[in-house]
Amino acid sequence: MDDRTFHLFADGPAPVAPYSHAVTTGDWVFVTGQIATGSDGDPIPESIEDQTHKVMANLKTVLAGCGVGLEHVVSVRIFLTRFEEEYGAMNAVYETYFPADKRPARTTVGVTALARGCRVEIDLIAKRSG
Repeated sequence: MDDRTFHLFADGPAPVAPYSHAVTTGDWVFVTGQIATGSDGDPIPESIEDQTHKVMANLKTVLAGCGVGLEHVVSVRIFLTRFEEEYGAMNAVYETYFPADKRPARTTVGVTALARGCRVEIDLIAKRSG
Protein backbone atom coordinates (compact mmCIF):
# COMPACT_ATOMS: atom_id res chain seq x y z
CA MET A 1 0.00 0.00 0.00
CA ASP A 2 1.35 3.42 -0.96
CA ASP A 3 0.87 5.82 1.94
CA ARG A 4 2.70 8.77 0.41
CA THR A 5 0.95 12.13 0.53
CA PHE A 6 2.17 14.98 -1.66
CA HIS A 7 1.72 18.43 -0.11
CA LEU A 8 1.55 21.78 -1.89
CA PHE A 9 0.38 24.55 0.45
CA ALA A 10 -1.43 27.65 -0.79
CA ASP A 11 0.20 29.72 1.97
CA GLY A 12 3.64 28.22 1.30
CA PRO A 13 6.45 29.72 -0.74
CA ALA A 14 5.68 29.84 -4.46
CA PRO A 15 7.40 26.87 -6.12
CA VAL A 16 10.17 27.81 -8.54
CA ALA A 17 10.11 24.37 -10.22
CA PRO A 18 7.72 21.38 -10.52
CA TYR A 19 7.75 19.89 -7.00
CA SER A 20 5.69 19.36 -3.86
CA HIS A 21 6.52 21.39 -0.75
CA ALA A 22 6.75 18.10 1.14
CA VAL A 23 6.02 14.41 0.88
CA THR A 24 4.89 12.44 3.91
CA THR A 25 4.95 8.69 4.33
CA GLY A 26 4.20 7.02 7.62
CA ASP A 27 5.80 9.13 10.37
CA TRP A 28 8.31 10.71 7.99
CA VAL A 29 8.18 14.20 6.48
CA PHE A 30 10.51 15.03 3.58
CA VAL A 31 10.64 18.77 2.91
CA THR A 32 11.81 20.11 -0.44
CA GLY A 33 14.76 22.48 -0.39
CA GLN A 34 13.58 25.99 0.37
CA ILE A 35 15.14 29.22 -0.83
CA ALA A 36 14.49 32.81 0.25
CA THR A 37 11.37 33.36 -1.85
CA GLY A 38 7.85 34.10 -0.65
CA SER A 39 4.31 33.11 -1.52
CA ASP A 40 3.58 36.46 -3.14
CA GLY A 41 6.76 37.12 -5.13
CA ASP A 42 8.55 39.01 -2.35
CA PRO A 43 12.00 40.22 -3.32
CA ILE A 44 14.89 37.99 -2.25
CA PRO A 45 16.68 39.47 0.78
CA GLU A 46 20.18 40.82 0.21
CA SER A 47 22.22 39.43 3.11
CA ILE A 48 22.99 35.79 3.89
CA GLU A 49 21.55 36.35 7.35
CA ASP A 50 18.22 37.61 5.99
CA GLN A 51 18.12 34.88 3.36
CA THR A 52 18.74 32.23 6.03
CA HIS A 53 15.94 33.64 8.22
CA LYS A 54 13.57 33.61 5.22
CA VAL A 55 14.51 30.03 4.33
CA MET A 56 13.91 28.93 7.92
CA ALA A 57 10.53 30.72 7.93
CA ASN A 58 9.60 28.88 4.72
CA LEU A 59 10.64 25.55 6.25
CA LYS A 60 8.56 26.26 9.36
CA THR A 61 5.53 27.04 7.17
CA VAL A 62 5.85 23.76 5.29
CA LEU A 63 6.46 21.76 8.46
CA ALA A 64 3.40 23.32 10.10
CA GLY A 65 1.31 22.36 7.10
CA CYS A 66 2.39 18.76 7.73
CA GLY A 67 1.52 19.01 11.43
CA VAL A 68 5.08 19.13 12.77
CA GLY A 69 7.69 21.72 13.76
CA LEU A 70 11.42 22.22 13.90
CA GLU A 71 11.55 20.08 17.05
CA HIS A 72 10.72 17.07 14.84
CA VAL A 73 13.64 17.60 12.42
CA VAL A 74 16.20 14.78 12.33
CA SER A 75 18.36 15.70 9.34
CA VAL A 76 19.20 18.88 7.41
CA ARG A 77 21.11 19.61 4.22
CA ILE A 78 22.32 23.12 3.51
CA PHE A 79 23.62 24.39 0.17
CA LEU A 80 25.65 27.61 -0.02
CA THR A 81 26.91 29.41 -3.13
CA ARG A 82 29.51 31.43 -1.20
CA PHE A 83 30.62 28.70 1.17
CA GLU A 84 33.89 30.07 2.50
CA GLU A 85 32.62 33.65 2.73
CA GLU A 86 29.20 33.02 4.30
CA TYR A 87 29.40 29.71 6.20
CA GLY A 88 29.94 31.41 9.57
CA ALA A 89 27.22 34.01 9.11
CA MET A 90 24.72 31.39 7.98
CA ASN A 91 25.61 29.21 10.98
CA ALA A 92 25.11 32.12 13.37
CA VAL A 93 21.49 32.39 12.17
CA TYR A 94 20.86 28.66 11.78
CA GLU A 95 21.91 27.79 15.32
CA THR A 96 19.23 30.07 16.78
CA TYR A 97 16.50 27.75 15.46
CA PHE A 98 17.54 24.62 17.39
CA PRO A 99 18.46 24.04 21.05
CA ALA A 100 22.19 23.32 21.47
CA ASP A 101 21.47 19.85 22.87
CA LYS A 102 18.97 18.87 20.14
CA ARG A 103 20.46 19.87 16.83
CA PRO A 104 19.63 17.67 13.84
CA ALA A 105 22.22 15.75 11.87
CA ARG A 106 23.49 18.05 9.13
CA THR A 107 25.47 18.30 5.93
CA THR A 108 26.53 21.61 4.38
CA VAL A 109 27.74 21.75 0.78
CA GLY A 110 29.20 24.50 -1.36
CA VAL A 111 27.51 24.76 -4.76
CA THR A 112 28.00 26.91 -7.85
CA ALA A 113 24.45 28.27 -8.12
CA LEU A 114 20.91 28.04 -6.73
CA ALA A 115 17.50 28.91 -8.18
CA ARG A 116 16.59 32.60 -8.55
CA GLY A 117 20.11 33.67 -7.59
CA CYS A 118 19.66 32.70 -3.93
CA ARG A 119 22.76 32.04 -1.86
CA VAL A 120 21.33 29.44 0.56
CA GLU A 121 18.94 26.51 0.20
CA ILE A 122 17.94 24.14 2.99
CA ASP A 123 16.01 20.87 2.85
CA LEU A 124 15.19 18.57 5.72
CA ILE A 125 13.66 15.38 7.02
CA ALA A 126 11.42 15.29 10.08
CA LYS A 127 9.79 12.46 12.02
CA ARG A 128 6.44 12.79 13.68
CA SER A 129 6.43 11.89 17.35
CA GLY A 130 4.83 8.51 17.89
